[in-house]
Amino acid sequence: VGYQPTNNQTKTKMGCYKYMEELWRHKQSDALRFLLRVRAWEYRQRNRITKLSRPTRTDKAHRLGYKAKQGYVVVRCAVRRGGRKRQNHRGMVWGKPKHQGINHLKFERNLQSVAEEKVGRKYSNLRVLNSYWVNQDATMKYYEIILVDPSHAKIRNDSRINWIVNPVHKHRECRGLTSAGRKSRGLRKKGHRANGIKGGSYRAAWLNRNITKLKRYR
Repeated sequence: VGYQPTNNQTKTKMGCYKYMEELWRHKQSDALRFLLRVRAWEYRQRNRITKLSRPTRTDKAHRLGYKAKQGYVVVRCAVRRGGRKRQNHRGMVWGKPKHQGINHLKFERNLQSVAEEKVGRKYSNLRVLNSYWVNQDATMKYYEIILVDPSHAKIRNDSRINWIVNPVHKHRECRGLTSAGRKSRGLRKKGHRANGIKGGSYRAAWLNRNITKLKRYR
């Protein structure tokens, strides 16, 4: 019959995407540090928003909804790192000292949602599906954004993605409906941790608690 390995001796087989996932998980490894350094140099020479023929992180893109078929587009976007300096002429705020801060202010949303918004404005006929990090250096962060063409027949006939054809999903990246946008809104929480944001935001939760609703026809 031959030798039969016991349960402890059986080896689990990893697929191709699992190998890629483990590789990208160890960003301090020699191979990935070299790759990221070379690619960061290349990205600096290119335009801020560049259309790609294929995703850099195939495994990540497929986890976020990408399909290698017609109707899907991948675009890389560079966003400048750091806080958001207030746009006041010569840094002068004609008001109270409390409001005179210029430099140490932070933008409300994360840089990933900013990248999605930049790409969504440039490719306004497409819908932003999702995005992921690919690289960064001292001044820039680079994200790849997955876009979907809502007017393409391959998309309209696919029951798994044709929800995005609905007009309510126009510029969803500008309204905080993508994954990165929901994160900046604090909507990654569930259960009792989300009591403060019931209704979509802490303002909605506060309003709901502080308004008296009388169930009578008026």
